Amino acid sequence: MPLTADTHVRLARPSRDLAAAERFWADGLGLDVLYRSTADGPGEHDLVMLGRPGAGWHLEVVGGAQLAVAPSPTEEDLFVLYLDGPVDDELAGRLERAGGTRVSAGPYWDRWGLTFADPDGYRLVLCTRTWSYD
Repeated sequence: MPLTADTHVRLARPSRDLAAAERFWADGLGLDVLYRSTADGPGEHDLVMLGRPGAGWHLEVVGGAQLAVAPSPTEEDLFVLYLDGPVDDELAGRLERAGGTRVSAGPYWDRWGLTFADPDGYRLVLCTRTWSYD
């Protein structure tokens, strides 16, 4: 089956503290918890899926005692949301109160938005531009 514009996207990443990650992405950014699971047996891990109901994407964060890979974000691990307008001050405040840290992502992203590191160091860019492939 070929990829289409409707192909669902899952972005998965490990977390040292699943509750802290959930606070950042749900309470801070405002994503919905779509699914939550705890490890049932060997080789499994706790997870939370966050996104918007009906959207073509979701973010999965995994953690718990059986986590096999520790988070190792780099400055280039960006999750960019194109807002098509200014970043609301209340949203920026919520992200910081939910454990986010405002960081620089370089001149381009600093010019076009705000960047926050989540509790594991992964970066969220709130871009004021509109996405356009053209």
